[in-house]
Amino acid sequence: MKTFNITVVPTNNPAVLKFEANHMLVENGHYEYHNIDEAKNSPLAQQLFYLPFIKTVYVSANFIALERFEIVEWEDVQGEVAQQLVEYLNTGAAVVNEETQSKKVPVTLYAEVTPNPAVMKFVANKKLVPAAFEFKNIDEASTSKLATFLFQHPFVKEVFMDENYISVTKYEVADWNEVTMELRDEIRNFITEGNELISEAAVAKVAEKNEEAKQSNNNLDDTSKQIVDILEEYVKPAVASDGGNILFQSYEEESKTVNVILQGACSGCPSSTFTLKNGIETMLKNMLGDKVDQVVAING
Repeated sequence: MKTFNITVVPTNNPAVLKFEANHMLVENGHYEYHNIDEAKNSPLAQQLFYLPFIKTVYVSANFIALERFEIVEWEDVQGEVAQQLVEYLNTGAAVVNEETQSKKVPVTLYAEVTPNPAVMKFVANKKLVPAAFEFKNIDEASTSKLATFLFQHPFVKEVFMDENYISVTKYEVADWNEVTMELRDEIRNFITEGNELISEAAVAKVAEKNEEAKQSNNNLDDTSKQIVDILEEYVKPAVASDGGNILFQSYEEESKTVNVILQGACSGCPSSTFTLKNGIETMLKNMLGDKVDQVVAING
């Protein structure tokens, strides 16, 4: 019988703590439980929910990540939790009662550098999401199991998804040369296992929001409509190829200023100012003449 040890690993979210085992815990995917009823297929998760401070249980590969309620601090209880996990695992009891056969989703995924050195783009050979989704932290990622999973890595700062790619922004503590291959494999495995990337509720909400934006665009002045058309036709495809996105925010006729929102790899990119001034701004000036003097970016 395997002997299990647990290592406690902090994450970038103070409410979430990662408990890494020295052996694999599950083979067929990633599991997330928000209460004891949801944890019917996980005897371990059910046991953990008897602890009054446990809010969410994540199980994947060789680790269990736990989100706590604010009634306690991890430093006061993490030793007790780690010991409980060791004792449970060493009984040989099931962590998750996984189905013997899982529906595999064939997918090819490759990593692609972007102009932003903090961002790596992971591109699939199929459509992953129907629209753009941006997550600045693990709390915002509650509608995405994949984003939540990625935020378990302490070096992951932001996650952006659009069409067939996922852009991951890292903290400086990590080197892409050291983590890219591992992250690519984890994302590919997550997709292959048929896990839900974005909740249906989130997809519906974005669709509703996009429809509202279209209706709002119908009420724009003629110059603003021209700007939106130019951004959609000429600019969006270019920034998407770099792992980012651009959204029209507003046009100020008096100052002749165009305000845009940058997302994904474009947000906080060192070269974004150059792109704005020598790319987007120049294009709008050439196409719209003296109607545009400058383009101002708001990082998404």
